[in-house]
Amino acid sequence: MGLVLIPLLAVAAPLLARGIRPVVRVPIIVFELVLGIVAGPAVLGWIEPTDVLDKLSDFGLAMLFFVAGSEIDFRAVSGRPLARASLGWLVGAVLGIGVGLLLAPGEGMVVIGIALSSTALGTLMPVLRDARELDTPFGRAVTAIGAAGEFLPLIAISVFLSTRTTPIAAAVLLAFVALAALAVLVARRMPHGPLHAFVRLTLHTSEQFGVRVVMMLVAALVGLSVLLDLDMLLGAFVAGAVWRILMARAPRRDADAVESKVEAIAFGLLVPIFFLYTGVTFDLGALLSSQTALLMLPLFLVALLAIRGSAAQLSAPSGASLRDRTALALLAATGLPIIVAVTAIGVDHDMIDSGIAAALVGAGMLSVLVFPVAGMIVRGDRDRLAAPSVRTATPGEL
Repeated sequence: MGLVLIPLLAVAAPLLARGIRPVVRVPIIVFELVLGIVAGPAVLGWIEPTDVLDKLSDFGLAMLFFVAGSEIDFRAVSGRPLARASLGWLVGAVLGIGVGLLLAPGEGMVVIGIALSSTALGTLMPVLRDARELDTPFGRAVTAIGAAGEFLPLIAISVFLSTRTTPIAAAVLLAFVALAALAVLVARRMPHGPLHAFVRLTLHTSEQFGVRVVMMLVAALVGLSVLLDLDMLLGAFVAGAVWRILMARAPRRDADAVESKVEAIAFGLLVPIFFLYTGVTFDLGALLSSQTALLMLPLFLVALLAIRGSAAQLSAPSGASLRDRTALALLAATGLPIIVAVTAIGVDHDMIDSGIAAALVGAGMLSVLVFPVAGMIVRGDRDRLAAPSVRTATPGEL
C-alpha cells in the first residue's frame, strides 16, 4: 500500500506548495512531512513502515547529501569564510551541549548538542538558487555556514560514537577522512577531458554515462562509509564534492544537463520518499503523550535560532546590515536532515529516548516551515522569490 500511496503523496506535495505560493512560499518538504504524518500510523494509518520504504528512504537521504555536496563551490567559500563558519559551528556545538546538559545529562547531551548545531544546507540551496543569491556575498556566507553545519555534525557524531567503542573505531574514521581526501585529490589532478567528452557523447543516449558515474560515486563512497561502520551521509556528501570537482571544467551546458538528470532522480523520486517516510515514522504519539517532550519542542526551536543564529554572525559579510544579519540567523537555524539522522543514531544507541527525539525532529520540522520564509522576507527578496528561476526545470524546491 505504501509503495502506491507514497508516489501519490509525492505528486500532491508540489501541487499544494504551488497552490499557496501566492500567499506565502513554504518549502515543499513541509508538505511532504505533514502528508507523511497524516498518512502514517500516527493519524490515518494508511502507510506502515516497511523494509523496502526504509531502504528507499536511506537512498533519498544519501542523494540529498550528494546534491548538497555537489552544489557547494568550495573555491568561493574556502579559506576565511569556511574557517569562520567552522568556528561558528564549534561555538554552537558547545552551546548546544550546554542545553543538552540541562535536559539530558550524560551521553544524550552530546546528541542534543550536535543536533542543535546543524544547518540544513540541502534545504537552503534551492531557496538560495531560486532567489538568485548563490553568487552574492550573502549567499556565499549561508553556503559556508551550511557546509560547516551539515558536514561537521556528521564528523562529530562519528567521532563520538568512535570514542564510545574502541580506539580502532577512531582510527577507522581517520582512515575514511584520508581516503576521502585522496579521492578529492585524484579528482582534482586527473585529466578531465576524456571524461567530459564521453559524458557529452552519451547525454542523449541510453548509455547516460554521466548519471552512471554519479551513481557509482555515491555507491562507492556510501559503501565505504558503511563498510567502515561510519554514517553513510559522510560518503554521500564527499561523493557530491568529488563530482563537482570532476565536472568543474566541463562545458556549462553539459554539466547542467547531467545535473538536471541527477536532480530528477533525487528530487523527483528518492528525496520525496525520504521526507514522506520521515513523516510516516515520526513518533507523534511519543511527543503528544509526554508533557515534557511537548515543552521541549518550542525550547529546541528557540535554542536552534539562538545557537545557530548567534554563531552565524561570525560569518556575516563585511558591512552586512541588521536585516542581512537577521536573515542570516534565520537561515542558519534551519535544520532537519541532520537532526533526523543524529536523533535516529541517538535512539538506536540508547543515548536519548523517543520523546526527546520526537521533540528535536518536531523542532527541525518547524524550523524548515518558519525560518527560510521569514529569513527571505526579512532580507526583502519577496519579489525575487516569486520570480522564475534561471533553471526553472529543477525539481529541488525544498
